[in-house]
Amino acid sequence: MSGPAPAVAAVRSAVRAALADLPVGALVVVGCSGGPDSLALAAAASFAARRGGLRAGAVVVDHGWRPSSAGEAARAAAACSALGLAPVHVVRVSEEPREPDDGGGGPEAAARRVRYAAFERIAAEEGADAVLLGHTLDDQAETVLLGLARGSGARSLAGMPARRGPYRRPFLDLPRAVTHDACAALGLDPVLDPSNADPRYTRTRVRSALAVLEEALGPGLAAALARTGALLAEDAAALELAAAELLVAARAHPGRPSVELSCQVLAAAPDAVRRRALLAAARAAGAAAGSLSRRHALALDALVVRPRGQGPVHLPGGVVAGRGCGTLWFAPRGTGRPIDRPSGEQEDRAAE
Repeated sequence: MSGPAPAVAAVRSAVRAALADLPVGALVVVGCSGGPDSLALAAAASFAARRGGLRAGAVVVDHGWRPSSAGEAARAAAACSALGLAPVHVVRVSEEPREPDDGGGGPEAAARRVRYAAFERIAAEEGADAVLLGHTLDDQAETVLLGLARGSGARSLAGMPARRGPYRRPFLDLPRAVTHDACAALGLDPVLDPSNADPRYTRTRVRSALAVLEEALGPGLAAALARTGALLAEDAAALELAAAELLVAARAHPGRPSVELSCQVLAAAPDAVRRRALLAAARAAGAAAGSLSRRHALALDALVVRPRGQGPVHLPGGVVAGRGCGTLWFAPRGTGRPIDRPSGEQEDRAAE
């Protein structure tokens, strides 16, 4: 008796490995759009759940972007049910019609936030142990390439993690062609989103650019980009751990609720570690994480290593940072720091 098609075996193996640590009886839910990647994931999750004593359900999110979206969501839900997944939830969200983005995420990023919120809500309601997402190696390569185009740091260039919180992405090592082949071998009929071929959207343009680069540089580029992302993820994790340890060592007054750090301890650290620590301190003080940038990191860094003539740094989210008596402090704007803390040139003179 012959075994499953190679693509089917590959997706099943990937999902089994991703779920290997879950106890018998645990529930996993699949985020399923009905496209080839998520439909192959739903089929593999159903198979792995039966073999491993788990339960598998699904969440289908209807964004309402097209008149046909409700029918497509119903079709995806029916496919999940036919595969044996239960419960299957269809979540309809109210959004404005999607327009081309400006290259910074735009409506696509907003839709992703809404979709993930729906996944997390259903997972919490059902008591699910994990949420499975169908991102592939090609999606990972596109994410890394997009980060390169935007001049992002190591954390963004690291791409999507295989695991974060409740989310697990079993297919990050599998090319998109494998999920398409798995659907064909299993006789599944995926929903094809026309926006995936619409060049007005950033992700579609990145996908096209990657295809052009593959043609010019030869096959294997997607795998190389994904591999680069994995290496950078390891580097970023190590740097972030070092930054967290630096913040503990630099804490000037551990008992105080405000964030105050020793500039001497900070200045002795490598630039990459210190700047990560400074951004982490800013976030801890209430600065808007999504709006912090390298510009803010360099401004805070200047307060630490080049204090002469530096004034307070105003951060997004209503937080201000300043330096006084060898201490870097963060506080809500308008709360008024003690005026007996000299800063900048005054501090340098006081130390002479």
